[in-house]
Amino acid sequence: MESQSLSTPHTRRTSPERWLLLLFLLSLALLNPWVRGDGVGYYAFVRAPLIEHSFNFAQDYISANTGFREARLDVHGQPKEFFRTGTGYLDNHFTVGPAMLWAPFLLLAHGGVLGARAVGSHVAADGFSAPYRLAMAFGTAFWGFLGLLLAFRLARRYAGDLWAFLATVAIWWASSLPVYMYFNPSWSHAHSAFAVSLFVFYWHRTREHRTVRQWLVLALIAGLMLNVYYANAMLLTILVVEALRDYAAAYRSGAAAKAAVLQLLARHFLFAAITLLCLLPTFATRYIVYGNPFATGYVSVQAWAWRSPYFLSVLFSSEHGLFSWTPLLLLSTVGLVLFRWREPRVGTPLLAAALAFYLFIACYPDWAGISSFGNRFFISLTPLFILGLSVFLECVSTLFRTKSAAVATASVVLAAFMLWNAEFMFQWGAHLVPPRGPISWSTMIRNQFTVAPQQLKNLLQNYLFHRHDLMRQIEDRDIDQLKKQSAP
Repeated sequence: MESQSLSTPHTRRTSPERWLLLLFLLSLALLNPWVRGDGVGYYAFVRAPLIEHSFNFAQDYISANTGFREARLDVHGQPKEFFRTGTGYLDNHFTVGPAMLWAPFLLLAHGGVLGARAVGSHVAADGFSAPYRLAMAFGTAFWGFLGLLLAFRLARRYAGDLWAFLATVAIWWASSLPVYMYFNPSWSHAHSAFAVSLFVFYWHRTREHRTVRQWLVLALIAGLMLNVYYANAMLLTILVVEALRDYAAAYRSGAAAKAAVLQLLARHFLFAAITLLCLLPTFATRYIVYGNPFATGYVSVQAWAWRSPYFLSVLFSSEHGLFSWTPLLLLSTVGLVLFRWREPRVGTPLLAAALAFYLFIACYPDWAGISSFGNRFFISLTPLFILGLSVFLECVSTLFRTKSAAVATASVVLAAFMLWNAEFMFQWGAHLVPPRGPISWSTMIRNQFTVAPQQLKNLLQNYLFHRHDLMRQIEDRDIDQLKKQSAP
């Protein structure tokens, strides 16, 4: 499909990306360089080896936010023995992939700190001081933006530059991504969006005829994707659907069927072997921490809700339902279905992967994400949501008499979604709605039209200029809520 343009034909392939880059640079003011909650575990996998040359996470426990410390430290301020595994290491079930992606940024920060200390600086070279946290936060935003850029490049192939650009910006700011790309950068979800985007983009680029070398590269990307987030294994459904189609075609090839099938088997075996090899960082860290390379530290799969999945709750619950908290993603999902109907060879594998991911999360006992803005697990599907929304916008635009009317209407509607999301994020961050458990929709909606518009400006000013005090206030509110929930 011929791309639509945001500018002149001469700049049609570069202008949208320049606008995206400018928006990203402006958004860096929102970076919140703190390590909190789950992020303590993710960040420990890069800090401890870099600073202490070991997997001793004691300092990470001790230096964590109050909510994390209170549950894990004893009266002497030391990690409770309960959290020690059979190998003597402190429990850390979080994935190692984000640490791998942070490593280049943290190495540069560490080198800079050591250089500064050599000439008299007193900045601590402990992995916790500001240069390290800033490097971590910037790394998260960088990988998140790169994932958005790859998703845009895929989406414009099918919907044109204009609709792909609007869809990218809308998903960027009207989904759960901003919380985990800027506010909670020590969590894994922005990295997951990048890894999945890279996998989908490269799969799409090589899908017509994939050489052995390209299978190798795809396996390396798949390994990264799984190191970052285990649930991303559901994206391999893309290759399963592709393989079924390829084997069926090979069987129909007559006399050459046997050779064609054997060639496919060899390449799929190569992919599987390289992917497993790339998972060595995960296997090694699991072995060190738990004494078993296949231990995850998460709840056993036997305890999952295989017989009674949370199908509707995952989508519509007040406790972080995907569509109820981030309604724009419903339009994206409709767009994915339309895309599958319009481009079945590409759309079928992608839709199948999205459904597999949904089924996986619906069976997970903690499907709501405990403390989460929206259903944060689905941030992994960011590239699919961008593609789906861009196709949806392109299809709906045909209902308008003029392109300018379609663009104006879409822009207003998407801006409303982004504003709604911004106010909802404010409520969640300011604890006007509980970050854990179900919320009251009547309270939330009333706040959207009363409290949020009045206080959002002041909160943004405090976030930009008095962030340390604001984060302390948020942490105190979080502790108060935890105490109320645990009270008899």
